[in-house]
Amino acid sequence: MLTNIRLISVQEYHKMAETGIFHPEERLELIAGQIFRMSAKGTAHESAITRTERLLRQRLGDKVLLRIQSPVQLDDYSEPEPDISVVKLNSLDYEDHHPNASEVFLLIEIADSSLKYDREVKAIAYAKSGIIEYWILDVNGRKLYMYRLPSPDGYHSESILAEDVTISPLAFGDCTIAIRELLRKI
Repeated sequence: MLTNIRLISVQEYHKMAETGIFHPEERLELIAGQIFRMSAKGTAHESAITRTERLLRQRLGDKVLLRIQSPVQLDDYSEPEPDISVVKLNSLDYEDHHPNASEVFLLIEIADSSLKYDREVKAIAYAKSGIIEYWILDVNGRKLYMYRLPSPDGYHSESILAEDVTISPLAFGDCTIAIRELLRKI
């Protein structure tokens, strides 16, 4: 393990963006003080985001705010941009801050080329910050990875579910979703 790494804080990351250090089209996110390039968005990825957002909006209505590819501040050194964040309602729609872990019901990543990164890097970051539930929709493998029971060393519950399974978010047991509804048609 490298020990001479200088971590970048969220505040420094924002200053870097404001001063133009990053190209405006560059897709980046800050996790554990390190800047990661995000994968290019493919059509399967985008259509899965659209389907998932539509289903959640239909089923959860005005109980939550859905944020699409928007930052969530996990701590002073992590500000990833999950594909879908299901967060608590906020009277200012988070104009004054990005949602933090205590304001998140569920984070969802759509994986068409990022499955390893989403399972290893993001799952650890989300668990360490206390995100109660995290899903990865694997559009190529046609399954859903469901993570629950966060701890500082990772999630204690990981389920890999086939497309014929119906699930409910922990915070909304009355909201049922068939995994098949989230996946593209073959």
